[in-house]
Amino acid sequence: MAITMTKGQVGLTGNTAVAYAMKQINPDVCAAYPITPSTQIVEEFSGYVADGAVDTEFITVESEHSAMSACIGASAAGARVMTATSSQGLALMWEMLYIASGMRLPIILTNVNRALSSPINIHCDHSDSMGARDSGWIQLYSETVQEAYDNLFQAVRIAENEKVMLPVMVCLDGFITSHAIENMSLLDDAEVRQFIGEYKALHSLLDTDNPVTYGAMTLPDTYIEFKRQQSDAIARAKDVVSEIGKDFGNRFGREYGLMEKYMLDDADVAIVILSSAAGTTKVAVDELRKKGKKVGILRPRLFRPFPFKEVADALKGVKAVACLDRVDSMSGFGGPLFNEVRSSLYESEKRPKIASRIFGLGGRDYKVKDAVGVFEELLKIAETGKVEVLTKYITM
Repeated sequence: MAITMTKGQVGLTGNTAVAYAMKQINPDVCAAYPITPSTQIVEEFSGYVADGAVDTEFITVESEHSAMSACIGASAAGARVMTATSSQGLALMWEMLYIASGMRLPIILTNVNRALSSPINIHCDHSDSMGARDSGWIQLYSETVQEAYDNLFQAVRIAENEKVMLPVMVCLDGFITSHAIENMSLLDDAEVRQFIGEYKALHSLLDTDNPVTYGAMTLPDTYIEFKRQQSDAIARAKDVVSEIGKDFGNRFGREYGLMEKYMLDDADVAIVILSSAAGTTKVAVDELRKKGKKVGILRPRLFRPFPFKEVADALKGVKAVACLDRVDSMSGFGGPLFNEVRSSLYESEKRPKIASRIFGLGGRDYKVKDAVGVFEELLKIAETGKVEVLTKYITM
């Protein structure tokens, strides 16, 4: 049975909040194949479909590859399309992720972050979405249930913006955010409809008066032009994300930018970290600030496109930085967040010392003491000017 809720403060899990946001968006099509830990999103949204609370055509498929294939077909036909997945499900979509972005289809996918096999693990890390980081999808990472809920509405506007027209992946941490109950505020259905507006596809396969082709064969004389246009579009998305985040804040009182800075303005050292683990790190910051230690956090919300100029500007006054990745790029040179941040700082005249730390793989607990330990290491680096170990795992 579908859950009935009213505007205002409620306690919801991340999955329930996302399913309810989908209900309020009322997409034309949802094609999905459930997988832990995102199963509840699909289950609850299918309840809204069964109860007639939405007009969505819900397509049951035999795999996640088929789910994204159906989403692509529906979106090319002019529908507003959404789906959800995790881990191996996202990996099974791999081929189709590139097709969705290459065709410039504004599909919205909620990815509940879960470790990729092997060995088999159903708990959180970012190996699934980070594995798809260069597939041409815009990526938003959510710290809280509230942010995951709010990000979904903004994702619709971002994807469908005529300057962008690209798919968007909204990420939240498996079990940590997806299954934890948090106090949050819901929007009114009418407010959601007004914010996202009606969707009218720029091009539709069903518009026989204006025929178009999607995904046709291209040879060396034209393929690169498609990719250049796609690259230009994802670069433009950065400003669109900022504009829509401000509009959301003006309407609903919760403004979102490209990143969140916490106690960073006067910080000597900083941790850069994504998603729910930022909350744990904030507790460590508060504890160390009471002891007079100038520590802070930079939490990127937008990872693709990567806001490299803004990141460099945010860290310009910091002496030492640690990038904490919940995934290893298997390059022997740190995680993806570390490599992006390090590259962003390259042009800075006065660069902070920087280290890579891998944490929380497969759902391993990340505790306040772990964050405190990294900060203490950074304070030593700031004092000596030397990074003793460039990249290592936090395993205790």
